[in-house]
Amino acid sequence: MYISTRGGKGRFTAAEAIKTGLAPDGGLLVPEKLPCLDGGFLTELVELDYHQRAARILKLFLDDYSAEEIDACLKAAYSAVKFDDKAIAPVVKLVGDISVLELWHGPTSAFKDMALQLLPQLLSLALKKTGEKAEIVILVATSGDTGKAALEGFSDVAQTKIVVFYPYQGVSAIQELQMVTQEGSNVAVVAVRGNFDDAQTGVKNIFNDSDYRADLEANGFKLSSANSINWGRLLPQIVYYFSSYADLVKGGHIMAGQKVNFVVPTGNFGNILAGYYAKLMGLPVNKLICAANNNNVLTDFLRTGIYNRERDFYKTLSPSMDILISSNLERLLYLVSDGDAAKVAGWMRELTNRGCYQVDEECLKAIQETFWSDWASDAATVDAISNVFKEYRYVMDPHTAVAWRVYENYRQTTGDATPTVVVSTASPFKFSASVLTAIAGPEAAGGKNDFAVLRELSAVTGWQVPLALAGLERKAIRHSLVGNKEEMLEIVKKTLK
Repeated sequence: MYISTRGGKGRFTAAEAIKTGLAPDGGLLVPEKLPCLDGGFLTELVELDYHQRAARILKLFLDDYSAEEIDACLKAAYSAVKFDDKAIAPVVKLVGDISVLELWHGPTSAFKDMALQLLPQLLSLALKKTGEKAEIVILVATSGDTGKAALEGFSDVAQTKIVVFYPYQGVSAIQELQMVTQEGSNVAVVAVRGNFDDAQTGVKNIFNDSDYRADLEANGFKLSSANSINWGRLLPQIVYYFSSYADLVKGGHIMAGQKVNFVVPTGNFGNILAGYYAKLMGLPVNKLICAANNNNVLTDFLRTGIYNRERDFYKTLSPSMDILISSNLERLLYLVSDGDAAKVAGWMRELTNRGCYQVDEECLKAIQETFWSDWASDAATVDAISNVFKEYRYVMDPHTAVAWRVYENYRQTTGDATPTVVVSTASPFKFSASVLTAIAGPEAAGGKNDFAVLRELSAVTGWQVPLALAGLERKAIRHSLVGNKEEMLEIVKKTLK
């Protein structure tokens, strides 16, 4: 059963939690208790493929889904048609004790596919299981990758509509093209004048507008979310931490039971939080290294216990991390405060009213036992892309490069030689101009359109452009609406009419 991080009344089944997205009191839904797995469970994963590993993990959390239903969802989500690597989330040994977990082999070339190919399958079943007759309206705020992955996953899914908001001029050119060319009779895409936090706050405000929600329900609609505030988005991400560990054991890179570090480029805190859930379940995790860019609100928080969103906002080369309000941090606070929902609700009120809050020493100590954080500037990001390509002929996108540079800082600071997995969250071709400039100099990308840059990056690196990105050149733009953040509710109303 699932309950709210803020203590609101009600216990929800997995299907209800996935259908609802956000708790009625504005909190996030979390499992009442976590499964504790032993070494035998981990050993069994080693010889399984990704689908089988995922089934083992998901069954622990989806009590009201049958084994057959989960298997069918997984086959639909992680098919060979959608993923260009049969391993789904392959682990690439790079150098020494450092490996890279590639999470971008899905249809939109970003890690969000790992969850957003599965969530629509789980949601469709949830609607049937709960006898839901209303049409579900998926509202999404995106800093770049979630939007396209959600659109791709929910396009033409029965009994759903999806509206995606993204920051105007705040995503890469390829990310924007992926969204505004999206086909589907049930999809809408809107650029918001402002940054990601403006879009995310706007979506939360719509969710928390009780009068509007009542009006929607009277007209046969219900709101839900495909952002990582939805447990159905976060759960699939737990799987690839276990899977990557099993691959390291299978490849002889670590011994079963040996601890590993994960370095995660982090914005909304969902990806790295999934790693924390995996650790609490029994995965041998030493440190979760939170890598930030200039918008380093998380680094400051993990070092001091003070979360302060009242700071300058920067547009960087790693736009999916250009975030100052990390929604999933609320779930971490719930976990480290031993489920003290009153504390969590108080901190969230302070964040809303004052723009900042400070956790107590006990919670900060619990956080720092596992988490370490640093940030990398755009210049450091470019250097990392260039250096890794020169040394290893490996091509990193800017977000992965942030993680690489932060890991270098971590190792230099701590001397920790624990085997480490760098979590790679996007194909370098999603940020082709930045990557090509870093590798070959500004003249290589200068004056070229986005698709010429894709081809040039492929020629320089020898890596193949993902088919879905190459095909964007032939797609028509279908969505061109730009609105102010204050207009988001009215836009949703007009879309549903």
